[in-house]
Amino acid sequence: MFYVQFTIVLVCILIGARIGGIGLGVMGGLGLAILAFGFGLQPAGLPIDVMFMVMAVVSAAAAMQAAGGLDYMIKIATNILRKNPKYITFMAPAVTWLFTFLAGTGHVAYSVLPVIAEVSRHSGIRPERPLSMAVIASQFAIVASPIAAAVVAVVNYLEPQGINLGSVLMVTIPSTILGLALACVFVNKMGKELKDDPNYQRLLKDPEYVRDNSVSNIAEIEIKPTAKLSVGLFLFGVLLVVIMGALPELRPSFNGKAMGMAHTIEIVMLTVGALIILTCKPNGNVITQGSVFHAGMRAVIAIFGIAWLGDTLMQGHIAGIKESVKLLVETAPWAFAFALFLLSVLVNSQGATVATLFPLGIALGIEPAILIGVFVAVNGYFFIPNYGPIIASIDFDTTGTTRIGKYIFNHSFMIPGLLSMVFCLGFGLLFANILL
Repeated sequence: MFYVQFTIVLVCILIGARIGGIGLGVMGGLGLAILAFGFGLQPAGLPIDVMFMVMAVVSAAAAMQAAGGLDYMIKIATNILRKNPKYITFMAPAVTWLFTFLAGTGHVAYSVLPVIAEVSRHSGIRPERPLSMAVIASQFAIVASPIAAAVVAVVNYLEPQGINLGSVLMVTIPSTILGLALACVFVNKMGKELKDDPNYQRLLKDPEYVRDNSVSNIAEIEIKPTAKLSVGLFLFGVLLVVIMGALPELRPSFNGKAMGMAHTIEIVMLTVGALIILTCKPNGNVITQGSVFHAGMRAVIAIFGIAWLGDTLMQGHIAGIKESVKLLVETAPWAFAFALFLLSVLVNSQGATVATLFPLGIALGIEPAILIGVFVAVNGYFFIPNYGPIIASIDFDTTGTTRIGKYIFNHSFMIPGLLSMVFCLGFGLLFANILL
């Protein structure tokens, strides 16, 4: 019966991912209806804290975007990339990693992808290299961002075991930086140079071949007077979250225990959003119409539906699941990484993956150090090329070097993604073993 119900969950996930938008969340609800009404499984508890934390962070980030803060950050990134064209395969992922680290969402990569494509093409560098690594870095940085939904969810689950935000970040930040940097060394040699690429050379002979001019448009964006202030306030909020996460004694205590990080993040980021709105006075309608708000709310609905569905299945069969995988976990606990990777491929949400599988990992007795060491495995988006920034980067690359292959899985992001995953997992387990 478990396998029948598990198949239903997988089908709902696959259909939801194909629908896109809020499809993942509502298909989770449909699957839950089948499990509850059809099979009599009791619905598990809702992932309320994770959803509320995402909503609080998105509120602040969307206010910053409406006040011009995101445009200001993009302009800085454009200048950095243009000054270092020869090293763009290394600089581009560094920029998108930093953007995601600060904003808590990989969707900010959309804004710099046309810059990366244009700068690399004019420099004679195969755009596939920096574009693929930039997208991968924007995903992997999620596990290193103190305000990302996946990170705050991990802290929420592991805090009872003495793990705080600082414990997670001191493993994920260096492991993702080093793992991605090492992957860039290999990706920098991937594919033919533009001058030797026959497909690109054929395009150059086509008089109707239109070069992308999006870089000029981005460079000419007028920065609002309130942009710097909004970025400053947002970064101040991020810094407060980091400090309070690393130093629980700074949080108010209730009944002898420090206020949980879930409430801390929610209060701090909602306050930051309020301060940005009060001081920068962005248009209220613009806040809810921006890309950050839309992406964040889709994430909330995805977590709502899919995490609830997955947790209901796991809780309904928790005893049998524990017995089945207990030996594997005891002999090779690092294999939990495969489960994280597989689910992330299916749900396209790090937060939903964490909310679904981390409670199971904790219930199975996996050491917190192992869970944090393999945390980066929640970034399996790249495996199936249906993630937004992947599709966008293919469109932005007018040379045609960034593409989905004939067999779907032989796409431009597979090798960079697998290399990054292997290296980041290796460094993650190493740092977790040394530091925790």
